[in-house]
Amino acid sequence: MTFWLFKSEPDTWSWDDQVAKGAIGEEWHGVRNYQARNNMRAMRIGDRGFFYHSNVGKEIVGVVEVCRESQPDSTTDDPRWDCVYIRAVIGLKQPVTLETCKVQPGLEKMVLINNSRLSVQPVSAGEWQIICELGGIAP
Repeated sequence: MTFWLFKSEPDTWSWDDQVAKGAIGEEWHGVRNYQARNNMRAMRIGDRGFFYHSNVGKEIVGVVEVCRESQPDSTTDDPRWDCVYIRAVIGLKQPVTLETCKVQPGLEKMVLINNSRLSVQPVSAGEWQIICELGGIAP
């Protein structure tokens, strides 16, 4: 299994919105960055990801699962852009803030800290473990 992080502005699409979609999940559309698109193309069904509230909150609030692999983004006719579908798995008992990540040993190389503008990014197995522990959930 590979791990990821999906960033969303909560006033546009929040963790609560994601949870409300249930098992059907939601198309993670609108990504217009080649690196983020390539990350989605690498995803497989069952991969897990953190759901991160950007701009407002700046915190990891939940875990999602890829439930449909890369396909054309329905919000554009441009064939360069893809999306995946994700569904909510579990909310973190304790949100993990960006500030916490910045000072937490073992997270120094995390993409969230070093490339904060990338909306869909990889997370290492070690980073996954640390953040799950900080968030009060089993990895």
